[in-house]
Amino acid sequence: MAQLVTRLDDALLARVDSLVAHGVVATRSEAVRLGLETLVDLEHRKRTGEQIAEAYRRYPQTEHELAGLDASTRALIEEEPW
Repeated sequence: MAQLVTRLDDALLARVDSLVAHGVVATRSEAVRLGLETLVDLEHRKRTGEQIAEAYRRYPQTEHELAGLDASTRALIEEEPW
């Protein structure tokens, strides 16, 4: 596993240490790893969402497709035991 050297200001480091003290994460390294994993995942989800939206802009759904969705949605709602 590679190592990453970084600098944190005192306030952020204190907050990370508080997470460790409260058992949210086991170590500072785990906190940094989880933070980076979260950042990478959020960026991936954002880009995926943008690609999906762009695809719908290029190839919008037809009236026929949308009408079918309305009927399917109504059927699903009617099946619910509200």
